[in-house]
Amino acid sequence: MNEQLEGLKTINPATEEIIQRYPFMTDKQAEEAVQKCHNAFLDWKTKPVEERAKVIKAIGKSLQDHKEELTNLMTQEMGKLLKQSKQEVDLCSGICDYTAENGPKELADEDRELPNGGKGVVNYSPIGVIYGIQPWNFPAYQVIRYSIANLMAGNGVLLKHAESVTGCAKLLEKIYTDAGLPKDLFTVLLINHDQSDKIIENDKVRGVTLTGSPKAGKIIGEKAGAELKKTVLELGSNDAYLVLEDANIDKAVKHCVNGRVYNNGETCVAAKRFIVVDKVYEEFKEAFVKRMKGINHGDPMDENSKIGPMARKDLRDDLHEQVTESVKKGAEILCGGEVPEGKGYFYPATILGNVEPGQPAYDDELFGPVASLIHAKDAEDAMRIANDSRFGLGGGIFSEDSEKAFELAKKHFDTGMVFINSFGLAQPNMPFGGVKNSGYGREHGGFGLKEFVNVKAVMALS
Repeated sequence: MNEQLEGLKTINPATEEIIQRYPFMTDKQAEEAVQKCHNAFLDWKTKPVEERAKVIKAIGKSLQDHKEELTNLMTQEMGKLLKQSKQEVDLCSGICDYTAENGPKELADEDRELPNGGKGVVNYSPIGVIYGIQPWNFPAYQVIRYSIANLMAGNGVLLKHAESVTGCAKLLEKIYTDAGLPKDLFTVLLINHDQSDKIIENDKVRGVTLTGSPKAGKIIGEKAGAELKKTVLELGSNDAYLVLEDANIDKAVKHCVNGRVYNNGETCVAAKRFIVVDKVYEEFKEAFVKRMKGINHGDPMDENSKIGPMARKDLRDDLHEQVTESVKKGAEILCGGEVPEGKGYFYPATILGNVEPGQPAYDDELFGPVASLIHAKDAEDAMRIANDSRFGLGGGIFSEDSEKAFELAKKHFDTGMVFINSFGLAQPNMPFGGVKNSGYGREHGGFGLKEFVNVKAVMALS
């Protein structure tokens, strides 16, 4: 069947049953949606930042008002554990609250004296419609992360969400509207890739942000660059977690397992490569394998399940191929590694040992509950291995000497984020983003508010 006629569909990855179908917009409808968003922006940009902040705060409350509906839908469409869907909504509300409280001062004019005694003002002006292309793994958070900052800054926002979480996209649109956000200012586009290219080319669209793979980032970055439009790209990673000889092994194992299997292992900033120094390698390995073996997969609505299904069949197939290829090139399966029988796109918690360069488990991102265990001689060797990657989103260090760990993180870890003695996700008051093939630009912590603004210099000479 023709893709345009068939439209979009969502599938429950735990049951493989179709949840809903959605028709694509026509080209004319998509173009009209951009124009309407631009028209809404023209009014929104004139609102005082304090007024915008009240609406952002209301969106945070609206998320809580719709929490049960949204969390159930996220789990049905994407397969994450229900309790983790609830955590995601709470994080989203927290981002709204933080942005509403801190946005006005972050965006406030800055007065500067000029050398000749004149007056200068630095003004942060909204630029227009921002187009976001977002993935499925955090159906609400990925949208909140870029849209709330840009709405606070005074911009309009378009969303092309992943097909598999289309229902969540449409529900978020309702949640924003229920909170009092002006009509059309936040608009979901039900479009295909060719139509998406036209959105990037549209003169009314002033910036593009993508969360996705490095391959997608290169494509979108090139298309936006050809139109001289700024981009923010948050791409994949294979984050390294270092376990040093003075680490608390029990603590390290607990956080490393959680960091690998959280969100079914489908997290950009997840712990993925576990680099353990020689003196504690065997002790860590034994405890790590034991704890991972206790991670059972099952119905994500069941509170007894530790991980749910992967989001799509092709994602599971790709992951298993990476595991198989790594084993062919010398890796060994310490636990898991077999596709279970039955309905649902489940994959067991898996650890690969003997991981070396040239294997997908070393070189690439494994986007699922598969851990790569790597032996290092000492702390220096561990840091070398950690940075021996084309990615640079996040990472971690386990050491009871936190001062030393902070110095290692600041001076030597070539990533955008480092977690000490923990596994962490996003924090509203800390920047989020990476380097190298993990992309560029920052979100959260006030930084995202200024990615798509015109930093305007206004000067009066005396």
